[in-house]
Amino acid sequence: MTEYRLEPERSTLHGHFSPALAPVLRIEPGDSVVFRTLDVWWDLEKPPAPGAEGRRFEPRRSPDDDGHSLVGPVFVEGAEPGMTLAVHVDELVPGRWGQNLAGGRDTALNRRLGVEGGEPEWLLWDLDPEARTGTNQLGHVVRLDPFLGVLGLSPAEPGIHSTTPPRATGGNIDLKELRPGSTLHLPIAVPGGLFSTGDGHARQGDGELSGTAIECPMERARLTFDLLPGLTSVTPSADTAEGHLTMGFSEDLDEAIGQALDAMLEHMTQTLDLSRKQALALASAVVDIRITQLVNGVRGAHAVLPREAVGR
Repeated sequence: MTEYRLEPERSTLHGHFSPALAPVLRIEPGDSVVFRTLDVWWDLEKPPAPGAEGRRFEPRRSPDDDGHSLVGPVFVEGAEPGMTLAVHVDELVPGRWGQNLAGGRDTALNRRLGVEGGEPEWLLWDLDPEARTGTNQLGHVVRLDPFLGVLGLSPAEPGIHSTTPPRATGGNIDLKELRPGSTLHLPIAVPGGLFSTGDGHARQGDGELSGTAIECPMERARLTFDLLPGLTSVTPSADTAEGHLTMGFSEDLDEAIGQALDAMLEHMTQTLDLSRKQALALASAVVDIRITQLVNGVRGAHAVLPREAVGR
């Protein structure tokens, strides 16, 4: 097995998904890639003050670079539509600063909370990866829990696809459980998969309520890739330290929940030898439904089947 490294440079950076993107790296199943990523806003260094624009990566072009700063795409040999790509999250080391903001945008949730007007409020964070703490300019200290907000494959449809909404092939999932030790399963839609990642988060709560987590560069993100040709799925799922997770995405939160639960019932009927109604009855006792995020144009929900929740 081989380990590769990808740096954020003009040849590897892009702000969209597309089947037309040429791969910057071709790997075999079982290989690992160490990514270094910029933050979501393409920043090269810590801003000089909260809300101030610092030095950002240039040159950029529109519309190719309008979205999240992503590194890739990576072509996995043997990956074909209908298969599933397993992405093992081996290691995540955030950079030494991060930032997030709230308010100022006219969204339904901001209007409900009364924070849609005026300028946004920014928090600027000093991150200590060794101590696993982050401290903002107001003196608040939080424990770091880093993950990558965007882990995705190209859709099959031609054209430029926004990085904002998550979709069946992944993307801006914003699922905090995808921390080191977890494995994400992504349905493959195009030959090679064309995997890209970015949008480092030092910490985020379920829902990503203000629209941003603690957005940070990721100094080191080591991912290992495997093919699961016998596993077919229509939406991402994951195995984590907590258990098995299934996901759903829709503009309607009820539909997102329905998709996540539908995928969970499929998993339970296959692994526990249950009828669909039996699986739903058991799920009502042991499965949790959680809101992944509310702010990416489409809502995200995930169902969680805890490890060892069901014995025989």
